[in-house]
Amino acid sequence: MITIKILAVGELETNCYLITDRETGDTIIIDPGDDGDFITETVSNEKLKPIAVLLTHGHFDHVLGCLELKLNFGLPIYLNEKDNKLYRGANQSAAHWLKKKTLKVPPIDHFVKEKDEIIFGNGKLVVIETPGHTPGSICLYDGKKNLFTGDTLFKDSIGRTDLSYSRPLQLIKSLDKLKKLPESTIIYPGHGESSTLLLSHLT
Repeated sequence: MITIKILAVGELETNCYLITDRETGDTIIIDPGDDGDFITETVSNEKLKPIAVLLTHGHFDHVLGCLELKLNFGLPIYLNEKDNKLYRGANQSAAHWLKKKTLKVPPIDHFVKEKDEIIFGNGKLVVIETPGHTPGSICLYDGKKNLFTGDTLFKDSIGRTDLSYSRPLQLIKSLDKLKKLPESTIIYPGHGESSTLLLSHLT
């Protein structure tokens, strides 16, 4: 059985997801936005076996917990290469927007692309490239009913495209790609409540 635990972390309350195969304990951590100590404590208290960190994109509010998880568990970190520049600048962005110093982010271990699969226990997550909000935004689909959308798609809105590197037309194409999934697919966004594709902004 696969379980999903949601932790709202950081000042922007980013949704960090712990995706666990309960048979093996293998756990994927998606978007550790901050509060790496809290994420670590949760993983340890629940006796999970984290095996990787997956980032839906490179914005600072989705990545600031990476160093603590890397140091505490030795986890490899996955990201689409097109967002590596944003990721490397996460600390400067945090200093600008949050007015505080943050831990430096460690180097990315693996760059992912369309249709890559990350296996954990008896589960898997498939990479869907969904650029628009950022050049390297991705969604992660378990092939069954759960879709982790980062800041591409929310319950009541879509990712912002007013940033210098955002591309509205790319986002439209990315959303069209997501529309091909079953309407009953549950979306787990980077912020806010979960929903389904049927009840999301796509309709």
